[in-house]
Amino acid sequence: MGKGFGDLIKQAQKMQKRMLEVQEELKNKTVEAKVGGGMVTVVANGQQEVISITIAPEVVDPEDVEMLEDLVLAAVNEARRKSQELMATEMDKLTGGMKLPGIM
Repeated sequence: MGKGFGDLIKQAQKMQKRMLEVQEELKNKTVEAKVGGGMVTVVANGQQEVISITIAPEVVDPEDVEMLEDLVLAAVNEARRKSQELMATEMDKLTGGMKLPGIM
């Protein structure tokens, strides 16, 4: 097998270790999505976990629960999208833009 193959294995192990570190760091990075003019705000971390949801009191209308549900759904989906973008950006930095199988 030769020295080149051993070096390749070491590089792959180093990259795998760094990927785990980046994934851990993503837990501490957040994105925020606001909808309805800021009436509903969702914060998610870089691992697509929703951290918080804030709803302005004036948007809570017992006569129109459906609107509130739509706003929350839109904010959660936007936060997830931003979280995915954050993860992709961080992984691209690590891989130099190479698309590696099994990542994301």
